[in-house]
Amino acid sequence: MAKKDYYETLGLERGASPEELKSAFRNLARKYHPDVSSSADAEERFKEVNEAYGVLSDEDKRAAYDRFGHAGVNGMGGMPDFSSVGLDELLRRMAEGFGGFDFGFGRTARSNAPRRGDHLRYTANLTFEEAIFGVEKVIEFPRDEICSRCDGSRAEPGSSPTQCKTCNGVGEVRQSRQTLFGSMVQVTACPTCRGAGETIETPCKTCRGSGYERKYVEKTVEIPGGVDNGTQVRLSGEGQPGTKGGPPGNLYILIKVKPHKYFKRRDDDIFLDLDINIAQATLGADVTVPTVDGEAKLSIPTGIQPGKVLRMRGKGVPHLRGNGRGDQLVIINIDIPKRLSAEQRDIFEKLAESLGSEVHPQELGILDRLREILGG
Repeated sequence: MAKKDYYETLGLERGASPEELKSAFRNLARKYHPDVSSSADAEERFKEVNEAYGVLSDEDKRAAYDRFGHAGVNGMGGMPDFSSVGLDELLRRMAEGFGGFDFGFGRTARSNAPRRGDHLRYTANLTFEEAIFGVEKVIEFPRDEICSRCDGSRAEPGSSPTQCKTCNGVGEVRQSRQTLFGSMVQVTACPTCRGAGETIETPCKTCRGSGYERKYVEKTVEIPGGVDNGTQVRLSGEGQPGTKGGPPGNLYILIKVKPHKYFKRRDDDIFLDLDINIAQATLGADVTVPTVDGEAKLSIPTGIQPGKVLRMRGKGVPHLRGNGRGDQLVIINIDIPKRLSAEQRDIFEKLAESLGSEVHPQELGILDRLREILGG
């Protein structure tokens, strides 16, 4: 499949200024970054945006692309991978002019620069009521912790790391190569120490030289009332530890809500289908109906029709951001008896005789009335 035009990917014209490029990338990052988007194609879309910005934000690459298209930038070095950088950190670096990033010919963030830890994700399954009113949950999830044996030094106790002889402790190696545009210097992580700047002669037996060991961490989390399927709750700093003094990542808790036996939800309103008998519909009645707060009284007006929606104000979902609650909407269904006793049949025959046999076509159906009441 042919690659999409980079300008089209960012939603810009070919003469876009650097400021317009940065603004477009920032907006699209907020929309498609893996930290914030749950869309199935978000990761792929962000990669496209990442690649487009990596080319167009570099003056030489952009000139080559404008002249020769995708063929003009092939072989000019890899693109920076911003999907591995948290959204908050990415936006911060953009505000600082991308200090550690150089978009020229394959250079990426400095290997010895502080780097934020990876984000972690956890799925919390809630009952319908827990999602409505909030709940305190104790969760357990795996995370890298400082090795208890070597205290993070990566070396077996009694030994210590030594400066890498390949990069002299810098963590980077420079390679010069010839390209279409002349001699270019590419900076990559040292292959010997992998950017650490030091080597371990005797790795720790517990963490095998990583400095971390995998442990299960237990946390008590306050889930606020009003969350719904797909809501993400962020615990700042509870993700993977950072490297080179970088901050830890975040823990994102994805909410999954189990279906309820009676209730359905739309935004902050709760729906309940209620069956009443033909006598209650005709004469009206005071009935008891379930709500998320417990049983409550509901007045059925005389002569109510099937599909009528009765609103119970303040019996819905608490607003996640703000005060107050939604409503409970009760949809009335008329339960027509399938079997009658002799006495009941006699009553209905007399009622049928008094009402007559005339029928009346409806101008507005039940579904239309429901849409009208609910605003579309």
